[in-house]
Amino acid sequence: MTDRLSPLQFASYEQLLQALPLAPRHWLVTGAAGFIGSSLVLTLLRLGQRVTGLDNFESGYQHNLDQIAALAGPEAWSRFTMLRGDIRDGADCARACAGVDIVLHEAARCSVAQSIDDPLGTNATNVDGFINMLTAARDAGVGRFVYAASSATYGDEPTLPKVEHLIGKPLSPYALTKYVNELYADVYARNYGMQCIGLRYFNVFGPRQDPQGAYAAVIPQWVAALIAGAPLRINGDGETTRDFCYIDNVVQANLLAGLTSNPEAINQVYNIALGGKTTLNELHAAMCEMLAGRYPHLAAHRPDYGPFRAGDIRHSVADISKAQQLLGYQPTHQIRDGLAVAVDWYVDDLGK
Repeated sequence: MTDRLSPLQFASYEQLLQALPLAPRHWLVTGAAGFIGSSLVLTLLRLGQRVTGLDNFESGYQHNLDQIAALAGPEAWSRFTMLRGDIRDGADCARACAGVDIVLHEAARCSVAQSIDDPLGTNATNVDGFINMLTAARDAGVGRFVYAASSATYGDEPTLPKVEHLIGKPLSPYALTKYVNELYADVYARNYGMQCIGLRYFNVFGPRQDPQGAYAAVIPQWVAALIAGAPLRINGDGETTRDFCYIDNVVQANLLAGLTSNPEAINQVYNIALGGKTTLNELHAAMCEMLAGRYPHLAAHRPDYGPFRAGDIRHSVADISKAQQLLGYQPTHQIRDGLAVAVDWYVDDLGK
C-alpha cells in the first residue's frame, strides 16, 4: 500500500472488524448502487470509513442507496459521496479515484446472456472500463485495487473443484472479458507497481439483488416467480450445479483483500465461494420449503424445464483453500443460512 496508509494488524476477519474503525481509510466502490456494491458501502460506513461511490445507474438503483442510507444512519451516511459517472469515461474514473486509498471495483455487465446478446456493449464496460479504472487508480496513487473477477473464467475446464491456476476456453463474451481483466491487472502490477487482487465470485446472492429483467440472477428471479405463482423455468435438467455464495462472504473477501499486509497475497486471483455444490433442483426444493409456510401453493410446486442455455458452465464448485491460506477468508454463511435471510428480505420487499 501507499505510505499514507497506516498498517492495520489483524489475524482474522473478526479482528479486522475491530481494528478498522480505529484506522479509517477512503474507499472507492464502483457500481455502488448495485447489489454487491451497495452491500460493500453499507459495511464500510458502519465501520467508520469514508466512502465514495461511482455508478452510471445502468443496473444499479437509487432505491438501493436509499435503503443503505436508512440502515447506516445520518452520521455514517454523511461520510458517503455518490458520483454519477461511467467507467467508460476516463475523466469520470479519474474524478472518482482522487484521494482514494483503496478501490473496490464492482462495476460491470455481469450477465452471460446479456453478453451474448450484446458483446460490444459488454466489452466496452468490462474491458475498456476496467482499463480506465486501472489507469485512473495508477495515476491517483491508489494503494490497493481489488476487482470483481468471475468463476465464468474457468470456461470448459472440467476439473472439479475449480482451482485458480487451471482455466479453459471461455464460453461467453462475458467470461472472456473477465479473463482479460485478470491479464490487465497482472500487466499493470508488473509494469506500474500496482497492488491488484482479483476475486473470482461464484454465484453471489442476497438482499437487494434485482429480481426483475431479462438478465436477473437465478435466486431473486425464482423467489419473485414463486411468490407470484408465475411459471418458473429451469434451463436444462436441473442437475446443473453451482457454488452459491451469500453476500456477507463476498464483503468479507473484499475487506480482507483491501487490507491484507501479507506480501504473498498481493497480485493474486482468488476463488470466493463456499466450496460446496448445489444442483438447481436442490435449490428449487429448498426455496419452496422456506416459502411454503407463507405461500401454501408452493407445497407441490413443479418447475418447467427448458433447453440448456448457451454459454453456461455445466458444473461449478470452488476450491477456496488459496483464499483461506493467503487472505484468511472463512465463509460465515452456508447456503441455507444465506437463503433464509435472502428469502425473508424478498418476501418483505416484493410485498411492498
